[in-house]
Amino acid sequence: MNHDTQVIVVGAGPVGLLLAAELRLAGAETIVLEQVPRPSPRRRAPGIGPLAFEALQRRGLELLLALHRWDDDDAPEDAHRKAKGKSRGRGKRRAKAKDAGAVVEPDRGNGHFARIGTIDPALQEEPERRGRPIGQSGLEAALRAHAENLGVRIRQAHTVTGLRQDDRGVTVSFTAGTVSPPQSRSCRAPYLVGCDGHLSTVRELAGFDFPGTGPLVTGRRARADLVSWKALPPTVRTPHGTVLHGGGSVEVYEPAVPHSDHQGPITAEELEGSARRAADARVFVTRFTDAVSFTDHAHQVTDYRNGRILLAGDAAHVHSPGSGQGLDLGLLDAVALGWRLAAVVREEAPEGLLDGYTAERHPVAAAVLHNARAQSALLLPGPHTEALRSIVADLMDFPEVNRYFGRLLSGLDTRYDLPYAPAEPHPRFGRPAPDLLLDLPGGASTRLSRLTTGGGFLLLAPPGSPALAAARARLDDRLRAREVTAIHGENLSAALIRPDGVIAWTCRAGGTPDLALLGAALAAWLG
Repeated sequence: MNHDTQVIVVGAGPVGLLLAAELRLAGAETIVLEQVPRPSPRRRAPGIGPLAFEALQRRGLELLLALHRWDDDDAPEDAHRKAKGKSRGRGKRRAKAKDAGAVVEPDRGNGHFARIGTIDPALQEEPERRGRPIGQSGLEAALRAHAENLGVRIRQAHTVTGLRQDDRGVTVSFTAGTVSPPQSRSCRAPYLVGCDGHLSTVRELAGFDFPGTGPLVTGRRARADLVSWKALPPTVRTPHGTVLHGGGSVEVYEPAVPHSDHQGPITAEELEGSARRAADARVFVTRFTDAVSFTDHAHQVTDYRNGRILLAGDAAHVHSPGSGQGLDLGLLDAVALGWRLAAVVREEAPEGLLDGYTAERHPVAAAVLHNARAQSALLLPGPHTEALRSIVADLMDFPEVNRYFGRLLSGLDTRYDLPYAPAEPHPRFGRPAPDLLLDLPGGASTRLSRLTTGGGFLLLAPPGSPALAAARARLDDRLRAREVTAIHGENLSAALIRPDGVIAWTCRAGGTPDLALLGAALAAWLG
């Protein structure tokens, strides 16, 4: 049976767009099918974390992101406040929970753990590695432009209605257009990837196992102002819930109603009623837009692959959006999968290369679900939770504890268990690389991100290095080599960088390259 393209991506959100761009960059023909007729202008995630930003930076998207930075009509100060890693003070500047009455806490933006304490950038091990404030619609616009510039075909108003896979490919049935009755069509490709969000049609139709836990809390948030006859502090916790407001936004958390998991748009009256219950005060919502309800239910598929159908982003894992980690998680799924899938469909690598996608990304998402559940538990009202929150707030004054939470939320401690390893691995081995500063022969310097815009594997090594000679026979459009005279601040003389930025082989400064290990790395990834 003939194929219409090499990969079908379902979902044109940030994850689907980035995955399609990564596939196209690696030479795979891609079509994106999106259910909605046009991109949504609704504000959602207010920023991306350091690993996601570095992944986009490696593709030369820093300027494009800046151009679309305020597409969500965010005031710059407000967006900066919400970006990961930003802080407005930390530690004990918090009213202690003396009883079951209202507890007043300062507004801590997004650099927090369950609205407790503040992640202090100055205390982190790599303070220069930070996220960027960009609204999700702005991010989507930037990624859409990037994907279309690469030749990705994006089809809006295409609703998937059925899937059928065999040993040679996947056929997807869909309705196209907004006319009634809709036109029924089909498309076929060797592989299909579902990036269609937490209510994934692909996940449901393909029969992925999706275990998890039900909701503890229900959240509601909107671009709005909260007005009260008596002044309410920016954050107030009562026996009924939590209300946060200021900077043109309102966010409310209440205990979840049993057997209810409503998520989606809500009215001003619903938000106002929730805020009144949680704050135990008569309040009014004004200037109301972009209101949604969400819960903290947490689920993850047991395997990201079912034959020729794969999942990425919220289609593979869902958790409370209050922790601000879901978008980063999905974008990094996309860069981890793109180069693998492109190599397989182009018959440059065996199908087994795809198994590493689940092996590497499933534990990372599981860890995020773990800390998201902990944050949900700490948002429940009541004297026992208040006592625990008070202790956690005190602990976050200790620098090492603050760094621990910083690593937990940023993902900077991510390390993949590669199928080979040196006896004494370098600290960067198996981890996403920062934007390394490199010295070049002749005295010039450059950054890693300027060498990776075209994707592929990159071998950095000194002139005349045996590593360069060992890799020379494999150099092609998938593996490039660049001579460097220094890799600043890393105790490295040579490194192999995967297309997703992971450091897959290293040689310490002044050391002798382990050519057998380099050969194992090249064999593992390039086939």
